[in-house]
Amino acid sequence: MHIENRTFDEIRVGDTAELKRLVTVDDLLVFANVSGNHNPLHIFNADGDGDGQNEAIAPGLFVGALISAVLGNILPGAGTRYHAQSFRFHARAHAGDELISRVTVTGKAEAGQILTLSTEVRRIADDALILSGEAEVEAPRARIALDSANLPGLIVQRHRHFEKLLEQAAPLPALVTAVISPEEPKSLGGALLAQDHTLISPVLIGARARIEAAAQEIGRDLSGIEILDEPDHAAAAVRGVAMVREGKAGALMKGHLHTDVLLRATLDKDAGLRAGRRFTHVFVMDVPGLAHPLLVTDAAINISPDLKTKVDIVQNAIDLALSLGIAEPKVGVLSAVETVNPDLPSSIDAALLSKMAERGQITGGLVDGPLAMDNAVDIAAARTKGILSPVAGRAEVLVVPDIDAGNMLAKQLTFISHAEAAGLVLGARVPIILNSRADDDMSRLASCAVAALHHARTSA
Repeated sequence: MHIENRTFDEIRVGDTAELKRLVTVDDLLVFANVSGNHNPLHIFNADGDGDGQNEAIAPGLFVGALISAVLGNILPGAGTRYHAQSFRFHARAHAGDELISRVTVTGKAEAGQILTLSTEVRRIADDALILSGEAEVEAPRARIALDSANLPGLIVQRHRHFEKLLEQAAPLPALVTAVISPEEPKSLGGALLAQDHTLISPVLIGARARIEAAAQEIGRDLSGIEILDEPDHAAAAVRGVAMVREGKAGALMKGHLHTDVLLRATLDKDAGLRAGRRFTHVFVMDVPGLAHPLLVTDAAINISPDLKTKVDIVQNAIDLALSLGIAEPKVGVLSAVETVNPDLPSSIDAALLSKMAERGQITGGLVDGPLAMDNAVDIAAARTKGILSPVAGRAEVLVVPDIDAGNMLAKQLTFISHAEAAGLVLGARVPIILNSRADDDMSRLASCAVAALHHARTSA
């Protein structure tokens, strides 16, 4: 935004200026953090007055700050100094309202170059008066211009995409889930937390004594929860798989055991859960600042997948994205470059996967590649490179060349970009929930919500 002021001598009584602003949930969270005003009336997911409704009312001084924005940006503009401001509040603004803030010059005083201005904020939808008042400011003496595009931006750290997934999963019946060896506090706590949110109905398979000790450590009562006593991890995994095969469970969940022990039971040719495709892993990621969930695959199972395996990786990811409500998933197949290079196998595989999708060998989504990371997720980068496609710059699914790239990408997003990750194994008869010991409560809940949504769609 380019701002340029008007000096005292240039301003006339009757001059007016205005700005429009859509009030967002993130605006109110930023204001709460900056001001220290944590009144729950202003927080999007809190009931601030006990009426059973979440209000998300814009704080009065946030609305007042919109007047300050007109004064500081337009009239008089850069260099303006406040002397006084009065406010009277006539109605309330909420997150989602579009407001217009307006100032009008009502007087000039040569001494001190003081302007008085009438001020108001209205809601655009119904022209309701939200705020009125009067400002007294010292107008700038010299011309000043500024390009505020260089002002550092803010990204609010919250789990808006995961919260939406929890809302989507809330109406579904609790998914009966065999939880394998939840024998320490985090793995058991994650399963019980998902039960509290009615996402899953857990059956705990493992060493009863260790499970009960973990429950005691976190202060949880296991009354009413079925526990199958099986101290051996491999045997516990086999029992969980058998429950699925018998129709007694609709998902598996990893507890405190090695992933390969769990997967070995699911991959057994005779008694496992094979369903025709390769098992593949997907991280569903809630990345701060990104307007949609991001699926990263495969970051945990297939080490150096060949083309045939990548077909299953892509198809499994598309199917999961559809389960999450993404109408036509956009899949970017990553390589180091965005052109086909015969010396770079990942670029060849990416081009082939794109063509296979065009010919109907991969269905349900749009697939494009090779794409470098920048032009897969950033529309400006795609345009700079001259890449025109429905996927470039808009990818919702990222398919990596190998497990090294996938694991690094997912962990960079988690530990540098502060993303949350929900991990799932696909390709089996039922979703397999893979949680890490480092996962927090939201990641564990989201993993269960993703599994419930995928199970509901694929079993319908």
